[in-house]
Amino acid sequence: MIRPMLPFAVPLTILAIQTNFFSSPQFISRANWGAKPIVPPFKTHQPTRITIHHAGVPTNRNRTFADKLKTLQTFSQREDKLENGKTKPAWSDIPYHWYIDWSGQLAECRDMNVVGDTNTEYDTTGHLLICLEGNFEVEEPTGAQIVMLNRTVFWLAVRFNVIPENIQSHMDFSKQTDCPGKNLYGEIEKIRSRWKLINTSLVKNL
Repeated sequence: MIRPMLPFAVPLTILAIQTNFFSSPQFISRANWGAKPIVPPFKTHQPTRITIHHAGVPTNRNRTFADKLKTLQTFSQREDKLENGKTKPAWSDIPYHWYIDWSGQLAECRDMNVVGDTNTEYDTTGHLLICLEGNFEVEEPTGAQIVMLNRTVFWLAVRFNVIPENIQSHMDFSKQTDCPGKNLYGEIEKIRSRWKLINTSLVKNL
């Protein structure tokens, strides 16, 4: 008999119950990519949400991940001009807590206990910010990025008890942006659905 293909969420549910699937994924620490110290002032918070961004600039496969992160941190910690002509203030650190490059590598950026930053109008207090390298209005996220995004979201959702409805994107909170881009936005609904199914299954099996 030919068995029908199972949807992606079902194997993930099985993994969640039978393995340590939601442990921390491997990531590049701040020390390992050469981060500078955070610069005061900054605010602390208790994370309750996971909010997904894209970098908004094209993927660059010719630079090392560490070099990209150092450049982003330097830009973040100084006052500078944005592409739209507006001036951004000097932030305490990279605005995001986690960053996933085109190859699916995950890097630690801002301390998760510290509120993130944004150039738009939404209040990032309580939000864990994950950014994916690329501009997903014009390019597609790689398969490796999607796998790491799922893994990272599920790990953080377990760690901080984030409900499915609180897994969202930048544009869900701001009218000033199309971030994370049309080619990634649909994946976020899939992640919410997977986490809802997995979370329900985990509760039933406690």
